[in-house]
Amino acid sequence: MLTNYFKIAWRNLMKNKTFSFINIAGLAIGLCCFMLIALYVTDELSYDRFHEKAGRIYRIHSAIRFGGTDLNLAVTSDPMGATLKKDYPQVEQFVRFYASSGSRHIKKGNEYIVEERVAYADSTLFDVFTLPAIAGNTKTALDNPNTTVISESAARKYFGTTNVVGKSIEVGLEDKTMYNITAVIKDMPVNSHFHFDFIFSMDNVDYQFGSYLSHNFHTYLLLREGTDYKAFEKKFDEYVVRYILPQAKQFMQVETMDEFKKAGNKLEYNLMPLTDIHLHSDLTAELGVNGNIQYVYIFSAVALFLLLIACINFMNLSTARSSNRAKEVGIRKVLGTERQTLIGQFIAESTLTSYLAFAFALLMTFILLPYFNDISAKTFSVFSLLQPSLLPFLLLLPFAVGLLAGYYPAFFLSSFRPIEVLKGKLNAGFKRSNLRNLLVTFQFVTSMVLVIGTIIVYQQLNYIQTKKLGFDKDQVLIINGTGALATNAEVFKNEIAQIAGVKSASFAGFLPVAGSSRNDNTFSKEAVMDMKNGFNMQVWRVDYEYVPTLGMEIIKGRNFSKSFGSDSSAVIINETTAKLLGYDEPIGKKIYTSSGPSAGLDMVYEIVGVVKNFHYESLRQTVGPLCMRLGNNSWSAAFKINTNDVPGLVSKVEAKWKKMAPDMPFSYQFLDQSFDQMYRAEQRVGKVALTFAILTILIACLGLFGLVTYMAEQRTKEIGIRKVLGASVPNIVSLLSGEFLVLVVIAVVIASPIAYFAMRQWLTEFAYRIEISWWMFLLAGVLAVVISLLTVSFQAIKAALMNPVRSLKSE
Repeated sequence: MLTNYFKIAWRNLMKNKTFSFINIAGLAIGLCCFMLIALYVTDELSYDRFHEKAGRIYRIHSAIRFGGTDLNLAVTSDPMGATLKKDYPQVEQFVRFYASSGSRHIKKGNEYIVEERVAYADSTLFDVFTLPAIAGNTKTALDNPNTTVISESAARKYFGTTNVVGKSIEVGLEDKTMYNITAVIKDMPVNSHFHFDFIFSMDNVDYQFGSYLSHNFHTYLLLREGTDYKAFEKKFDEYVVRYILPQAKQFMQVETMDEFKKAGNKLEYNLMPLTDIHLHSDLTAELGVNGNIQYVYIFSAVALFLLLIACINFMNLSTARSSNRAKEVGIRKVLGTERQTLIGQFIAESTLTSYLAFAFALLMTFILLPYFNDISAKTFSVFSLLQPSLLPFLLLLPFAVGLLAGYYPAFFLSSFRPIEVLKGKLNAGFKRSNLRNLLVTFQFVTSMVLVIGTIIVYQQLNYIQTKKLGFDKDQVLIINGTGALATNAEVFKNEIAQIAGVKSASFAGFLPVAGSSRNDNTFSKEAVMDMKNGFNMQVWRVDYEYVPTLGMEIIKGRNFSKSFGSDSSAVIINETTAKLLGYDEPIGKKIYTSSGPSAGLDMVYEIVGVVKNFHYESLRQTVGPLCMRLGNNSWSAAFKINTNDVPGLVSKVEAKWKKMAPDMPFSYQFLDQSFDQMYRAEQRVGKVALTFAILTILIACLGLFGLVTYMAEQRTKEIGIRKVLGASVPNIVSLLSGEFLVLVVIAVVIASPIAYFAMRQWLTEFAYRIEISWWMFLLAGVLAVVISLLTVSFQAIKAALMNPVRSLKSE
């Protein structure tokens, strides 16, 4: 029976090649997109689940508001983990990462390599996380100072083998330290929210430990089995009162936390499950670039809708061609075939079509994987589809699609009454169908939501690129690692400033792009801090040329100058700080801060200038309070250039570098490139949205083309009669295409409010964003109508131009 089903199904496919092609092509595209997005979604959801104790590991987050400034941090104070473990039995273990030191220079032979994936960690690291060892004993690997654990890749990179336990590496330039390699671990999986190649002992951190007020450590807790982490979070209130409040009282007038909160301030801690970090955390000081759960939801919905649109094509074409199968159904029923058997036949046909489409979809997936990897920033291979978690699902997918696409046509076709069919009463396969019109409308609603969304995403990206940022990001050359030059750093900067094409030069350890150094501190406008005059603020150490090199604008007062010896205790504030202080004329006013948790407000700065607000974080955030003061930030240098020969200028800079630091790697980038990196996720979303918008329109238009083609076939004689009676070609085209164009217009009307609310929600992620304008919907509507008209008109004009003699000769 099954063999017979598939024989008949194959004959029908071969007999109707055009419709078979449209069905298979539509399903193949839908299945291909579904598989690619399934790879992406399963990968995003798999982050950090490889740790054996992942279900009990939580990271502590800090939420601070002081003086109207909010800080949402992925870091805590250094003693917090140990204190919680000591006081609360729910905490089985803790571990801290200290990654604030940035990159490290590691010696290989006679040269130094800049390594970015470095951190300091507690010896308890391997009690919490599952990081399998290739060599050495991880249980004791970080127990002593001057010890390090390195990855398999790092071992092969520096020694050519993983058998390196007991060997040493030299780290640092001026403060050289020899570290003993105590263990080699497997490379951390790609689906981890942190990646380190060198993990040094926490005992080697150059840090003033013991302050509950300074937040610089990523702290993870391993809770005991059965602990409700939400219930445990409530313990943080008593932790704050017991440990943080006493230290705060040393330099601030505050008696109770209730008093602190009533003044509009906040100091809260919460726990985030390890497996949620990648998709649900976007805080200051993340250990890497995280994903976004919204994009997982969006891409999942797009995958389902694409597949659904392809299934709708199959359903529409199958029901539209019902008259071609009506006599077959009638004869088979007369000969005694039961309805269940007919349903099985039609389901078999749809399933065969689905598996054929699946074969083509696999081929398309393998071809498109490199492109998909590029836009999604993944590294999938052809073997990614064969992973145990996906393979069974993918093998059943075409069967499920075959059932979904063939279910309604099977019941529709098998419901024909044989007497009516054989008497010729059922002879119009393409009669008006409300369900078919509804499905066509749904297809174009989905397409239009994606098209409108794509237009808005690209408008927001264009807004980001063209908005006045308060600094000039163009033609600013950044040289990394200039701190490696030590006392020669100033000489290097001055020599580069003399090269033709270099307008100005500055040390720029602090830059207005993500990933650059940040430093915040608590200030007061009075000599005695209380809850009303205190506030948090970014403090950037800059030199005399920083402001002009970055193209910033001093709107009040002046820049730092070597003519004023007192500028060592001066600051330049931004507009936000000036507004926060509430002074009509801030120049000459003082602000106060502390040099340590027990020092009181022992540091006084005079305001000498106000700089126009500049965006030092992404446009997702408002511009917060910031001040600049003179100081050493020579770990990178910025050069404002003006030349048409940029490669030549870079070559000259590199030659100077090699002359002064032959053993040091030369690393550079341009400020506008670093700025663009902050919006890579949005750029990827734009590319993905554009790709899938095109594909949804393509699939919908394939179905539309098939319906019009079949309609023209069914109405050949009607068209011939109309032409004989004087109907023009435009009349015929209008007759055949009018109904479908009305459906497309209705789809645009329905899609517009859906897209508006969805994209308005997406734009709320940006503090600075575009306004959604009417022309965006008009452009999408015109685009949809034009594409649909071209699709329909091609076949409609072909039918209208047919010689009526040929269509009527059988009458």
